[in-house]
Amino acid sequence: MQSCLIIPCHNEAHRLDRKAVEAFIQSTPTIDLMMVDDGSVDSTAEVLQALKSTTSDRLHVLCLASNQGKAEAVRAGVQAALALNRFDVVGFCDADLATPLSEMVRLTEVLDEQDADMVFGCRLLRLGADIHRSKTRHYLGRVFATVVSSMLGLPVYDTQCGAKVFRAPIACELFEAEFSSRWLFDVELLARYLHSYGRESTLSKVIEAPLNVWIDHPGSKLALRDFLIAPFELWRIRRRYLTSHLSD
Repeated sequence: MQSCLIIPCHNEAHRLDRKAVEAFIQSTPTIDLMMVDDGSVDSTAEVLQALKSTTSDRLHVLCLASNQGKAEAVRAGVQAALALNRFDVVGFCDADLATPLSEMVRLTEVLDEQDADMVFGCRLLRLGADIHRSKTRHYLGRVFATVVSSMLGLPVYDTQCGAKVFRAPIACELFEAEFSSRWLFDVELLARYLHSYGRESTLSKVIEAPLNVWIDHPGSKLALRDFLIAPFELWRIRRRYLTSHLSD
């Protein structure tokens, strides 16, 4: 099973762990990486091209002319990967590698073993796991997850973890149209699946897999404005995908 992971990058020249990327490409022949430069104004594009020149042809670089935001950068990367017609699975993770690439391998294994359509990593604090997240972000995340769970009518624990994998035909459908939300596109992905396949399929074919390692790195791109507009973006997602579905 061949996979491709999309890694959106915006001004990541000094934060991208090049050694981790190089080591992953060398040690994991079943997974390609698609690095997407989202209109960076630093030397991210040069760093990515240098990485490409020193690794195998399984590291791909896509450069966007201007900053589109994470949602559209990921969508562009997914579409570019699918256009190569050689991947059974596509997914994405954050450029800071808060979710280590080894954990992404495990998510693809869960997808295969449990015959799922989508697998989301979740940052579940528990014994035996190495989950480092600030208390503020943890508790804000729990409040947000409760709101999303109520809106979708699904027992969702963590929609916003930037570690997700999809079977290629599902990704082709879910990433076809532009997202209405730059920040909450993870919720929008779940809403799109629920809208297309219904509650029963969502409960059986979409899996949240607790991560064993997740390390919160400084330099988050989220701003206060993102939290303030979240209720309006959730309302827009609900109106676009779920109003008729939830009223049935």
